[in-house]
Amino acid sequence: MAVESPARSAEDLRDMTRRWLAEHLPAGWMEAIDAGDVATVGSLRSGMDYAEWCVRFGEAGYATPTWPAEYGAGLSLSPGDARFVNEVLNHYKVPRPYNIIGIGMGGPTVMAWGTEEMKHRLLRPLACNQEIWCQLFSEPGAGSDVAGLSTRAVRDGDEWVVNGQKVWTTVAQLSKWGMLLCRTNPDVPKHGGLSYFVVDMEQPGVEVRPLVQITGDSEFNEVFFNDARVRHDWMLGREGDGWKVAITTLMNERVSLSGAGSIGGDAVGGSPLDRLLERHRGVTDPLARQRLAGAYIESRLIRLNNQRAGDKRKTGAEAGPEGSITKLQQAEFNQRLQKLALDLEGPSGVAWDGVNLSKTVRAGRAPKVDEDATIAFGFLRAQANTIEGGTSDIMRNILGERVLGLPKEPDNSRELPWSEVPRSG
Repeated sequence: MAVESPARSAEDLRDMTRRWLAEHLPAGWMEAIDAGDVATVGSLRSGMDYAEWCVRFGEAGYATPTWPAEYGAGLSLSPGDARFVNEVLNHYKVPRPYNIIGIGMGGPTVMAWGTEEMKHRLLRPLACNQEIWCQLFSEPGAGSDVAGLSTRAVRDGDEWVVNGQKVWTTVAQLSKWGMLLCRTNPDVPKHGGLSYFVVDMEQPGVEVRPLVQITGDSEFNEVFFNDARVRHDWMLGREGDGWKVAITTLMNERVSLSGAGSIGGDAVGGSPLDRLLERHRGVTDPLARQRLAGAYIESRLIRLNNQRAGDKRKTGAEAGPEGSITKLQQAEFNQRLQKLALDLEGPSGVAWDGVNLSKTVRAGRAPKVDEDATIAFGFLRAQANTIEGGTSDIMRNILGERVLGLPKEPDNSRELPWSEVPRSG
């Protein structure tokens, strides 16, 4: 049972957050933000102990303000109240934990389906960025049709033995825990034969192979399971409930990929849309001006739709299919935005060192090189937006079926035992 926090006004919550930041951020940070002193903030940020900061930030509850405080990392706030805390955190550009998948998907799934033992063991180090999480759903033969996956788990006493392969697993190479969806019963229809586990990614039998992207980064990975073991009591839900649990993860995934502060975001090389508008304030070409105006309008529409979804969650409702609307909008908008940013640069938009592109962006080198590189990097990275977290085609199917009420595509495999479904190879 979550601990109820006493009623506090919006200004009380903002003041509480400011006081905590004033005590824990480096001296001068907040003043530099208020003064628009970007150079000072950058210098202070580079001198921070990021790991130590994430622990303090998480334990104080600010990384996950809606989580129950009883689990060691939350403020027990409603989504509506948490908004006032996040306003202050966003204003002061507070460094956040890198554990996006854990906080956005893993934590909500554990809270919805996990035991008390799991909540007390997993949530605090997750929120404090001490244990990174990944999502083990997609497979080479089951990307769009996740329920058709073939990774198997076989019961062996109090454990399950896992064999199979996953792919496109973000940050698997850094992860301590994985959200594993696998097949525990091949003799029932595909949706009914799945179970969901929290699996230790550092154990024997788990091999992670990074996949190099066009940016030079390796965010995504292949993961191979060879007789890896997972305790039965680390199953979320009951045996065969895997698809129901996975829906909880997927609905939260669409929200975390679509809103303010999301993985995609309305960003150009890590900067907000406002920076693009400011950079090209003097542009005179009417077509370029029209594209900039269109980007601003579309950005505002996405934010309003996010607000509508947020208002629904304030009532205590779980994340629903509306997350697919903003995920679809955000992914395709961000690709258009990055293309616009590159086009507006002209020839200098491609004048960067391709071999060191990712390192240049992350190291923040000389301003001119950094600016060109970040724009190029943003354009290249955005190409994944319409694939990661569910392709745009899948989002349209979800919206058609779950929002508009259109009939599902014919699929005979839904009724057949998984073991009898024809498969290639």
